[in-house]
Amino acid sequence: MLIKINHISKTFEGTVKETLQDINLEVENGEFICIVGPSGCGKSTLLNIIAGLESATEGEVILNGKVVTKPDSDRVVMFQEAALFPWLTVEDNVKFGMKMAGISKEEQQQRAAKYLDMVQLSEFRSYYPHEISGGMKQRTALARALSLDSQVLLMDEPFSALDKQTINMLRSELEHIWEQTGKTILFVTHSVEEAIYFADRVVILSDNPGEIKDIIKISLKRPREIDNEEFIRIRKSILEKVRKEVEKIAETEYKKK
Repeated sequence: MLIKINHISKTFEGTVKETLQDINLEVENGEFICIVGPSGCGKSTLLNIIAGLESATEGEVILNGKVVTKPDSDRVVMFQEAALFPWLTVEDNVKFGMKMAGISKEEQQQRAAKYLDMVQLSEFRSYYPHEISGGMKQRTALARALSLDSQVLLMDEPFSALDKQTINMLRSELEHIWEQTGKTILFVTHSVEEAIYFADRVVILSDNPGEIKDIIKISLKRPREIDNEEFIRIRKSILEKVRKEVEKIAETEYKKK
């Protein structure tokens, strides 16, 4: 076991309602876990607590037997926006995190070359962010995250702002990279299709406060085809579970009026 989430609850300062309530989850080394649920159910908050960017009100996250209290090199977060430095080239953006971590220049160069090649950006290493597409920016951010060689990659809707064609390409690339590196990935997404495409298990969070409503094991053969009959059946089942949570939100809001 790599990650153990024990009774995590979160209430933000100045609020009375919990964002997360009694979350319990165990993640094995090398697993690909996707987290889905209605907007506002605490998906990103949970990811931030695992990253050490947020503290839980109750409970703890244990990684390799140690309680998570702050960000560390064993976890890297990739957000929806690439957050590249516009004054740095693609290559230097990839090297930036390694530089901050005190990695030698020679090692920075070797890792940058390796991961830029992995995300198919070697020919664009000298370009600046304004000279490349949105999809290429996210591939740069992915190479930067991979270059830190962490055990765990935490991804918060990294493809949601991109067009469908680019998303399909990046999904395929990420799956290939995951298989190559064996990293443990926790991936937050609004797309049930995306969750089924990637996940060993899909974690469904309920309406706020976010609780684990269900965990669906996905046993489909890889690479997965979204028009496969079983894929469609699972997608329909998960969408129905999420829809019911959205309806709860609507019903609550209606009663308030």
